[in-house]
Amino acid sequence: MKYSTLGRTGLEVSRVCLGTMTWGTQNTQEDADAQIEYALAQGINFFDTAEMYSVPPTPESYGKTETIIGDWLSRNPHRRDEFVLATKIAGNGLRYIRGGGDITGEAIISSIDASLERLQTDYIDLYQMHWPNRTTPHFAKHHPGRITFTDVDTEAHKAQMLEILQALDESVKAGKIRHFGLSDDTTWGISEYVKLSEKHGLARVASIQNEFSLLHAKDWPYLIEQCVRDDVAYLPWSPLAAGALTGKYLNGARPEGSRWSYAQRNGLFRDTELSNAAIAEYCDVAQKHGLMPAQLALAWCDQVDGVTSTIIGATKMDQLIEDIGAFEIALSDDVLKDVADVFKRYPMPY
Repeated sequence: MKYSTLGRTGLEVSRVCLGTMTWGTQNTQEDADAQIEYALAQGINFFDTAEMYSVPPTPESYGKTETIIGDWLSRNPHRRDEFVLATKIAGNGLRYIRGGGDITGEAIISSIDASLERLQTDYIDLYQMHWPNRTTPHFAKHHPGRITFTDVDTEAHKAQMLEILQALDESVKAGKIRHFGLSDDTTWGISEYVKLSEKHGLARVASIQNEFSLLHAKDWPYLIEQCVRDDVAYLPWSPLAAGALTGKYLNGARPEGSRWSYAQRNGLFRDTELSNAAIAEYCDVAQKHGLMPAQLALAWCDQVDGVTSTIIGATKMDQLIEDIGAFEIALSDDVLKDVADVFKRYPMPY
């Protein structure tokens, strides 16, 4: 297993981060235990979860994944220091989480305490804002006209961000969290948090995790350059485009128990005519070079300049084994050329 430094934290994290959002709905405690043990045995020391998980998010599934991880930790407390544990506070919009309100300083403090209780640990290594209070161009809102920036009260958001940062800094000093990160945010969000921390002497943003894959590479090059210049770790999530890049959903297929067989809060917005055409061509490239489609997509993501660690997830052990194996694959120039040829034809398929 290869490792990278997480921003300026000094923490060395595996190039593979195990995402856990299916634990509690698609996966049981027994499944999660097996995945944790296998991941640790492969050298993975980076695990990501969220208070909102498991998915699809519902009032009933809220907190289930953290509880499952906490159950494992309660039985293996001596192994807590073997890995970097990341979780997230949910943003606004879900009425069953803090009435659907914004992230505030008060919400940060109370939510950290609640996550610590569910996780059955004394500290969280990386605490992340799942999405910011303002609307950002994620979940297929990156096309022109989908959102507007001029109707946002910039100064009000800066004030909110400072309040959030002060609460995070307080939590770092209390030893409840070690570092903080962003998720589903933008170059402006990174820049503003960096400026606020420098101006006020507060905790500095360590990382950002955004959707990034062969089907959704909008963060290249501008946001990733921002991360590199500011020493903010870039953590791609959904590198398989919610499983689409495996090819298993082609031609309308919905395998029983798969993620797309469940209701999706944001809909199946990745399922477009252009996406399916691109996926079919990537599958052809994988077959041509003797690779599995999932491994091609994951190995490509891993080799993108500026990527720190890629967040994967699996519901079955054979999927997990295949996905982790992708990070031992070095794509040849011929493979990368074939991939680039497809990418140029489908740069933004959803």
